[in-house]
Amino acid sequence: MTFRLMWLYRLGGWGAAASMVAICGLVTLQVLFRCLDALLVLVGSSRLGLEVTGLSEIAAYLLVGATFLGTAYTFVHHAHIRMALIIQRLPSAVRVFSELFCLLVASALNLVLCRELWVLMQESLTYNDVSSGLLAVPLWIPQLALLIGMSMMFLALAEAIIHTARVAFTAPASYQAPDEEGDAAQ
Repeated sequence: MTFRLMWLYRLGGWGAAASMVAICGLVTLQVLFRCLDALLVLVGSSRLGLEVTGLSEIAAYLLVGATFLGTAYTFVHHAHIRMALIIQRLPSAVRVFSELFCLLVASALNLVLCRELWVLMQESLTYNDVSSGLLAVPLWIPQLALLIGMSMMFLALAEAIIHTARVAFTAPASYQAPDEEGDAAQ
C-alpha cells in the first residue's frame, strides 16, 4: 500500500529523530560539564558549576515530540506492534473486514484524542499555563507537538482505511495484510 502523504509522515519522523538527537546532545553536554568539573577538582582547581538548566524538563518535552511525531511514520512502515496471531489465521475475505474494523476503531479513538488535545491546548492558551519547573515553558508548545503527531496519525489511519475498504468491497479474497505485502514482494 502506498501512502499519498508519505512526505508528511517522513517530516514527522524527522521531527521525532531531531527530538531524540536533541535529547542526546543535551544529556551529553550535561555529562561533559560534570566531567569538566570533576577534572578541575582532580587537578586542585575549583568547579565551574556549568549545567543545562531544566534539562529533565526539556528532555521530557522533547520525548513527547520524539514519541508522538513519529507515530504516523512508524505506522506507515508497519513498525507498530500488532496482535496478529488470530487475524493472520483467518481467510483473506474475513481478515480484510476485521482489519477494516480495527482501523475504524483506532481512527475513532485517535479522533477523540485529537479533539481532547485541541481542547487542552486551547485551555492552556486561554489561561497562559506554563510549566512548574525551573523553566516557564508555555504548555501549549509540547501540547502542539502532541496534537500534530496525533493528527498525522489520523491521516495515516484514514489512508489505510480507504485502501483497506477499497479492497474489502471490491476483491476481499485478494487481501494481504500490510506485513504480508513485503513478504510477497520478496
